Amino acid sequence: MRILVVDDLHEVLHQKFKSAGFELFVCETFDEAEFTRRLKEFDGLIIRSRFKLSKNILEQSNQLKFIGRAGAGLENIDVEYAESIGIKCYNSPEGNRDAVGEHALGMLLALQNKMLWADKEVRQGIWRRRENWGTEIMGKTIGIIGYGNTGSAFARKLMGLDAKILAYDKYKTGFSNPWVTETSINEIFEHADMLSFHVPLTSETKKMFNLDFISRMKKPFVLLNTSRGLVVDTADLVEAMKQGKVLGAALDVLEYEQHSFERLFEDELPAAMAWLIQQKNVILSPHIAGWTYESYFKIADVLVEKILLDFA
Repeated sequence: MRILVVDDLHEVLHQKFKSAGFELFVCETFDEAEFTRRLKEFDGLIIRSRFKLSKNILEQSNQLKFIGRAGAGLENIDVEYAESIGIKCYNSPEGNRDAVGEHALGMLLALQNKMLWADKEVRQGIWRRRENWGTEIMGKTIGIIGYGNTGSAFARKLMGLDAKILAYDKYKTGFSNPWVTETSINEIFEHADMLSFHVPLTSETKKMFNLDFISRMKKPFVLLNTSRGLVVDTADLVEAMKQGKVLGAALDVLEYEQHSFERLFEDELPAAMAWLIQQKNVILSPHIAGWTYESYFKIADVLVEKILLDFA
């Protein structure tokens, strides 16, 4: 079986496939035309986010038996069509869920305690203490939207902070446990002081966080997004922050990212983004919540093991 790998992945994936007798062809330099033309030569494909696997592209993959997406989201693959023509689709959200959980917690702590801004001031010789007082998480209510791999990991990381954790998942039930309470979206609207998104990007979740959503929140709140940038309408977020409805934002992902997640702005800086980067109560990172030295290994390892269960 011949497998095409088009993104940078840990060597463990290469080693395990080769040990199972698979032939690997690694090429990170294909452009889309070359990728599409060569895809028909392979039985399997391993990808992160470099290309969109549309129906048109998949129609040309004559012998493809599986697609492995290294990471959580599958939005760059037309999964419904792929599976309709017998191509199995795999992902590996288990590999980076703890990385995302830790990153989200780190962003929340940094935001609540003004750590980035205080650090910047001290480096400039500015010693302001009262102005940099933090806001405790203890006693607050944290709402989690989406309780899959990363949402549940984030909830576990919050244990010990003495906060009330509410979680809502449209497609999952029966997951209450000692540290999280399964609830309705309306309960989150009613009680949340902090809100964290852990949902895939779908037609339902695209710009789910908008002015209508914000208007239903009963209290001013802090927003975290480590899922996908297009879940949040940035212009609406900015408007809500100007009105004091959103007290702060920690964003690892932005709606302006290119589909490969490797670059941000193609042209000029969008007005909403230009405003956000000037704010003290905003923390940004470049879509790296799921990437650690450990998750780099685990993402590849989980993925190859899933595929080998069916094809070895």
